[in-house]
Amino acid sequence: MSWTVKTFVMLCLWQLQEGAQACSCFARHPQEEFCQAEVVIKATVVGKADVVLNHGEEIPGIFNPGVLNVIKYDIKQTEAFKGPEKLFGSVYTASNSAACGVNLVNGTEYLISGRLDNNALLHVYLCDFFQRWEDMSATQKRGVAQRYQMGCDCKITRCSSIPCGSSRAECLWTDFLMGILFRHFTCIKKRDGSCAWYKEVAY
Repeated sequence: MSWTVKTFVMLCLWQLQEGAQACSCFARHPQEEFCQAEVVIKATVVGKADVVLNHGEEIPGIFNPGVLNVIKYDIKQTEAFKGPEKLFGSVYTASNSAACGVNLVNGTEYLISGRLDNNALLHVYLCDFFQRWEDMSATQKRGVAQRYQMGCDCKITRCSSIPCGSSRAECLWTDFLMGILFRHFTCIKKRDGSCAWYKEVAY
């Protein structure tokens, strides 16, 4: 599922017989996802396998301690935008979308953001920023490479109706159902300390 589609579908719930667990995501600008991710890379999927991970400690995000049935995607990393200086050869996700798992297509190049577990394995969830590289706008590509980091001290605040109050440290996201700010603008911190939307290229 591409990030653009995922933005509008945003809620999935799953329930187990022994208790309820939920996977819920809400619309967020890709810059927010970049700033909160531990790892952001560009990579091509080259394989897929069902595996079992035995973790004695909690994995940040969705997984609980214990034995985990997950999907392992083998990847060929071509570029790193954020995270440790290492080449990742695989990325892990939950075994189905109801448990926040993602579906990646073999042979496709993606922008993948995720987090590391206690064994330094890279995990990606439905709420993380993952998208086919060819589907990303020029602004988004430039954002992950350089611009997004410049606004990580700013706050992107969703505004569904005008007027919206804001502070100097915020960028108001007023069109998150339309996608112009989503695809073509970056929130950056200016020299005077205030935050504002920046348009990288014409759209």
